[in-house]
Order: sequence, then structure tokens, then C-alpha cells
Amino acid sequence: MPTISHFYGIIIVMYLRNKEHNPPHIHAITQDFDAPFLIATGELMEGEFPPKAKALVKEFVMNYQKELNQMWETEQYAKLPPLD
Repeated sequence: MPTISHFYGIIIVMYLRNKEHNPPHIHAITQDFDAPFLIATGELMEGEFPPKAKALVKEFVMNYQKELNQMWETEQYAKLPPLD
């Protein structure tokens, strides 16, 4: 599970085991939560996530949507800058 970015106590990872399972998504992890977010929309796929952290993850996904989709398709990850 490569770590793609880390900001405000949120770790962004992507499981690259044969594209894990569709639809394309990342996982956002905090101390108490681990939830998948859709790359296409930045929306929470399932589970719970704190509202402020959820908004930050969505902003991150939308900022780096192209790069995240490329990682999903090629199974080659890269570190992305954190949110400011």
C-alpha cells in the first residue's frame, strides 16, 4: 500500500494489487478512520469519515485527479504534494 501523500493528519494510500477492485479509488486514513474515496468525484464510497477531513480529501482528489487515475491505470505510484 504505497503512501501517496500526507497532510493534516490524513494519509492517502492506493492499493495497487492488480488494481484491487473497481471503481478507481484511494484510501484516506486517519487515527480512527480508513475509508475509500472515488477518484472520479472525490466522494466517500462507504463508511464514515470526519466532515472536515472528508472535505480535505475531496479537495486533494480533485486537485490530483489526473495523476491518481494514471497511477490506478499503470499501477505505478508517485508521491504527490500535500494540500497547503
